[in-house]
Amino acid sequence: MKKNIRYSLLWLSCFFATAISVRAQVDTTMHQPDTSRHQPDTSRFRLAIFAPLYLDSAFDAGGNYRYDKGFPKFINPGLEFYEGAQMALDTLSKEHVQLDVQVYDTRSAKESLQQILDDSAFGAVGLIIGQVSNSTDLQQLAAAAAKKNIPFIDASYPNDGGITNNPSLVILNPTLRTHCEGIYRYLQRNYPTKSLVFFRKSGTQEDRLKGYFTDLDKRTAGVPLKIKYVQLDDNFSGADVAAHLDSSTLTVCIAGSLDDGFGTRLCQLLAGMKSYQTKVIGMPTWDNLDWTKPEYAGEEIVYTTPFYSNPQDTLVKTIQQIFKTRFYSRPSDMVFRGYETVYRFAHLLLLHGKDLSGSIGEKKFKVFNDFEITPVFLNRQAMTLDYFENKKLYFIKNMDGTVLLVN
Repeated sequence: MKKNIRYSLLWLSCFFATAISVRAQVDTTMHQPDTSRHQPDTSRFRLAIFAPLYLDSAFDAGGNYRYDKGFPKFINPGLEFYEGAQMALDTLSKEHVQLDVQVYDTRSAKESLQQILDDSAFGAVGLIIGQVSNSTDLQQLAAAAAKKNIPFIDASYPNDGGITNNPSLVILNPTLRTHCEGIYRYLQRNYPTKSLVFFRKSGTQEDRLKGYFTDLDKRTAGVPLKIKYVQLDDNFSGADVAAHLDSSTLTVCIAGSLDDGFGTRLCQLLAGMKSYQTKVIGMPTWDNLDWTKPEYAGEEIVYTTPFYSNPQDTLVKTIQQIFKTRFYSRPSDMVFRGYETVYRFAHLLLLHGKDLSGSIGEKKFKVFNDFEITPVFLNRQAMTLDYFENKKLYFIKNMDGTVLLVN
């Protein structure tokens, strides 16, 4: 615990040390309402990075840290994303990249997000990258991007926020619909003739999940899957689940709920049924759960994720070592996300300029992950481009603590 606090406080001090630094090639500043402290170089491309840093919440007007020896968890994602982004900017600087970068705290008490976006100087930005945590921020950033014709890379929020007709928006973290489409195709490739059971609980979200699968039954280009849909009570038992399993062959069980409690209970019960051969297909939220516990022993658990950092990758090892020696911790997924997003799309900005619509899906400058960025048309009759979305998914198999990529 002491090491974690030490790491967090050191991180904040490093943030303030680096946020106003000026490098030979990449000029990075922490945005302030009074822009007189930094005038960007208009001869090079401008990159705007938005993240919920909560700096005004962490420090009072006198610069004193508010939380004594503690560190609130809600600050972590934005700071972790920023740290990854800063590492990418360091790399770009070593590559002699000419870039002007400004970092914006979306939780600033001095200036609202909308005030920042309404500033006339913001129109000179060539690319927006955002670590977004809610639909309101997404909608505001996307609206400004569309109005000013600036590409906006949403690096984190897995939802379109109801946005339509906005070709400036790029969603890197795929929507739930995309995950369901990926799972459906995975089942078509690997288990088209097996017993498929979709277990769910009651709820609006669960209705939506089921709707994605039944819609795919109707419009798939291949042979539709024969999925049995089962709604379980809140206090479902092993007998309730076993009643829908086939003891003579493999049963592929789909956990049709984003409720982690539902998913983990289903996996525990299935792991205890040794007379049945089962495999569980879970939701993208399962990437954050601990599947090494003994109650899941012997159960094959598969789930989707768009972001996978190969532990054998040289750059991954380098970043891990930096965090170990500098922060006494391991880098989270958000650190790798910040690095990858800034490095990759900054290079695309430099290569193609502000108009990235025709090149946003290029495979160049890969860091950790493959992206399949494709246009999304929500209304198939109107065929209006609503936004771009990353459709690439990795399938992770977790069994007895061993984690593998599967196809």
